[in-house]
Amino acid sequence: MKVFTGAEELRAAAGEQLGASNRMTIEQQRVNAFAEATEDHQWIHLDPQRAAAGPFGATIAHGFLTLSLLPHLLDQIYRVESATMVINYGLNKVRFPAPVRVGSTVWAEVALAEATEVTGGLQLVLHTTLQIEGSAKPGCVADYVARVYF
Repeated sequence: MKVFTGAEELRAAAGEQLGASNRMTIEQQRVNAFAEATEDHQWIHLDPQRAAAGPFGATIAHGFLTLSLLPHLLDQIYRVESATMVINYGLNKVRFPAPVRVGSTVWAEVALAEATEVTGGLQLVLHTTLQIEGSAKPGCVADYVARVYF
C-alpha cells in the first residue's frame, strides 16, 4: 500500500507506478447480483450451459461489473492520509480487451498518470489495468479520474 501524506507527495508521484491490488476471484454469484442490480440479464453472463457452448466458453462478468470493482481495488493500492474526501470524478477512457470469465482471478495495477490542481485539492488520473490471471490481455483498461480534497 502506497501512503501519501499530502498534495506535494501526490504531485511528485505523477508518472509513477503505485502498485497492485490483492487478487480476487470473480464468482457467478457476484455476476448474478450485478445482473439483478443493473437489469442486464444477457445469457453470456447468467446461463452457464449456454455460455459453455458460446464464444467465451463460460459465463463472463459484465464489462461494467469489472469497471465497478476499480474503487475497491484502488483502495488496496494507495491512500491519502490527509484527505478530507476522495470522490470518483469519472473516466477518460475505458476499454475491455478480454472477457473476464467466471472463476477467473483478477487484480488491478495502477500508475498515477497526472496530479493537477483543482479548487481545494488535486485531480488524479490513474491509469488502471485489470489483469486476468493466465490471460495475455487485460479485462479492463481505464483512465480513472479521482478528486482528492484536503
